Amino acid sequence: AIVEADDLGMYVLKFRGAGQGPLALVAELIAEEIGRALGLKVPELVLMEVDATLGRNEPDPEIRELLRASVGLNLALDYLPGSASFDAAADRVDAGLASHVVWFDAFVTNVDRTPRNTNLLWWHKVLYLIDHGASLYFHHNWQSRGTMAASRFPAVRDHVFLRWADRLGEADRRLRPLLGEALFAHLVQAIPDDWLLPPGGDPELTPDDRRAGYVEFLTQRLAAASAFVEEAANARAQLV
Repeated sequence: AIVEADDLGMYVLKFRGAGQGPLALVAELIAEEIGRALGLKVPELVLMEVDATLGRNEPDPEIRELLRASVGLNLALDYLPGSASFDAAADRVDAGLASHVVWFDAFVTNVDRTPRNTNLLWWHKVLYLIDHGASLYFHHNWQSRGTMAASRFPAVRDHVFLRWADRLGEADRRLRPLLGEALFAHLVQAIPDDWLLPPGGDPELTPDDRRAGYVEFLTQRLAAASAFVEEAANARAQLV
């Protein structure tokens, strides 16, 4: 929903009570902040409190239930008024930016940047990356994180920018040193505890256990960057 907050700013509010659950908000927060650390354009993020009174007079029962399920801390992104969606058929980007975005999405295992759903917005002639809730999908099967950290990420073959990404090696050399365990440990501290205790999760894992698991995954993923870069380069070779 597009909302006005108590700071009078306009935001796109992502509800914790939506069908994807709080793990989508975790993925959004971690992936966007990694993108920011890499110098990519992403909207500013804030944690937003949804008050219990908000849905009391909502006539639509589905929306009322969503608001009730989202009481507490949610995630919101700065609203970009007048922005336009990237058109995969008509628009194009330079090879450097394309390579950086492909590297980033392969790193965070983002399966949702395809020609069918680019999750890219033009705003003031600058391209912004949005909607990263489908990233880091290992956390829906926590025991898979070791295997997923080493994944070559074959889904990169469907990336909307792959055909232009002819500088993947250069992107790897530039971006890999910008990340590291210390940064990851800092980022995960911003995740609210109750986002890390999803229904059906392992009751023996505390929020700090899960934070440590994300840091472990991201650190191992960074060490395996050569594999997903090679996978992306091979997939691109089949396109051009």
